[in-house]
Amino acid sequence: MVYVFEIIDKNKKEIHLTEERLKHIRKHPHMQDSVEKIKDVLKNPHTTRIEDDKSVLYFYKEFKEMSKQERYLMVSVKYLNGNGFVITSFFTNKITGEIWKTK
Repeated sequence: MVYVFEIIDKNKKEIHLTEERLKHIRKHPHMQDSVEKIKDVLKNPHTTRIEDDKSVLYFYKEFKEMSKQERYLMVSVKYLNGNGFVITSFFTNKITGEIWKTK
């Protein structure tokens, strides 16, 4: 598996982005040159939310230069065996999910 990057996120977890996932992400509007923004969101999110089953975290960061319809960059990360993998990333107009509280 080829990684575009490996990074330590704000929660001190190792996160990977694969070529396959980046190809998927680049299909979303405004995401063609997004690797550095994705890294920034993982290291410095404004907020982090969690999915109901607790296996996926959503990292959000506001980009005020974007339109109100697409102001927040969301990066979703699935954790398996202690490692995180970026599933997708795109701009959205709202933050969803349960607030994730660190231990």
